[in-house]
Amino acid sequence: MKSSDLCTGTDYHSMKKNRINQIRSKLYEIIFEADTPAGKAFDVVLLIFITLSVAAVMLESVQGFNQKYHDELIAAEWAFTIIFSVEYVLRVFSAKNARRYIFSFYGIIDLLAILPSYLRLFLAGSQYLLIIRILRLLRIFRVLKLGRYIRASGILAYALKESRHKIIVFLEVVLALVVIMGSMMYIIEGPDNGFSSIPRSIYWAIVTLTTVGYGDIAPQTVIGQTLASVVMIIGYAIIAVPTGIISVEIAKAENSGGIKCKRCHKTNHDNDAVFCKYCGSKLEKETV
Repeated sequence: MKSSDLCTGTDYHSMKKNRINQIRSKLYEIIFEADTPAGKAFDVVLLIFITLSVAAVMLESVQGFNQKYHDELIAAEWAFTIIFSVEYVLRVFSAKNARRYIFSFYGIIDLLAILPSYLRLFLAGSQYLLIIRILRLLRIFRVLKLGRYIRASGILAYALKESRHKIIVFLEVVLALVVIMGSMMYIIEGPDNGFSSIPRSIYWAIVTLTTVGYGDIAPQTVIGQTLASVVMIIGYAIIAVPTGIISVEIAKAENSGGIKCKRCHKTNHDNDAVFCKYCGSKLEKETV
């Protein structure tokens, strides 16, 4: 084989590789970037398809509508599934790090959005899992430039994290309370009045304490009704507890200057601070 032929073959493969890279780069710009007109148009169309596909799944669960338009709904479901399948393949192909995308939050959601349709071929009723496609609407944050709300969501996440121990203790107290109240109601009312077991009585205590009040079980004796009144009053009193705990942490986070020292855990630093004003440690910009 002549050297010129080898050069020609090498040039061909090089040109082919460059062409593929150009296609991947263009697809990446359209699929993953929302700053360009093409990227924004792609995301808007995608959101429309997601909304329509979720609506189709919901309508399929309506018996009368499903009986009348069953074939049309099935066709629409498979059309959306094919579209999303092609989109998923293109995302994997064009991603700068395919593995990272596949195992990312959005990558898993994108995959779960198409799997139920294929599972439907083997498992009846699995198509209703397609409702998970609604989670893909989270991409609207990127399309509508809602990134400025990230700090607000970060403050909320921080408040929940900081108050988790108090919330856990609160839930433990509530759990103990409903167990005690449910057991007492079982002893007072008994199976004759619908409290057939302690677990069922605990269910009544939870429903009553949370002020839901389904009414499927109700005490009939004076003592039982008195205990129910006490549970209701306690319910109104404890509803505000977790709200107050989280509100305090949110207020702390709002006034903290956005930086927390990892060593002494003190906040209230200036946004441009480099060292902790309490212990002198270097701040690592852990936003709260």
